[in-house]
Amino acid sequence: MENLIRIGIIGDYDANRPSHIATNEALNHCAKHMGIDISLQWLGTESLERDVEKIMMNGFDGFWCSPGEYKSPDGAINAIRFVRENDFPFIGTCGGFQYTVIEYVRNKLGLLDVQHEEYSPNAKSLLISLLSCSLVGETRKVYLDKSSAVYKYYDEESVTEERFSCRFGIKEDYRKLIDDSGFRVVGVDENGEVRILDLVHNRFFVATLFQPQLSSTPENPHKLILAFLSAVVQAHQTR
Repeated sequence: MENLIRIGIIGDYDANRPSHIATNEALNHCAKHMGIDISLQWLGTESLERDVEKIMMNGFDGFWCSPGEYKSPDGAINAIRFVRENDFPFIGTCGGFQYTVIEYVRNKLGLLDVQHEEYSPNAKSLLISLLSCSLVGETRKVYLDKSSAVYKYYDEESVTEERFSCRFGIKEDYRKLIDDSGFRVVGVDENGEVRILDLVHNRFFVATLFQPQLSSTPENPHKLILAFLSAVVQAHQTR
């Protein structure tokens, strides 16, 4: 179908993981709200360790990097790099946020030794570290930068409440470097800690530590997911 929008979901689908179920459901009901037809395909991370270009160029219009653990972190990073460098519409949430940051700092900023504390707790260069307070199961306020595109995606609301399910975030030591490079900090919590990043030079490349899919409903579809799908539709029309 020419009008079918295809979205690849980077991650290893687990039918027992609520966040994976919610990702599928949120994309589907947001698409229905917009009156568009979509097809979702989960892309297992082990399959992305090699021939990533062949897999990613298989007719997809946009990509979502899922929450959860990855069988192959390297595969996930390969896919995120491809998406970033080829300017596909993209959103990464929770674990997707964490690995999006790792990919960017390693491959764009050249700090190849940065690690994730959950998997390399003794590494010298920890980019992703334990949060001072776990956000698993928490709903928290996020304050939006009024100069950002994300602020516009939220219909110019300066504060939003979002659901989290994570224990790890960006180590503060790297925040300024990331922000100054163009991967802007556009959403923070009440303590000023990073909750949303927007790669401003790409058409739509957003990473959130929270999971918008957990609070999206058919009656109240999440504005950020609607914005993502709008970017995907535009990409489809120009592909």
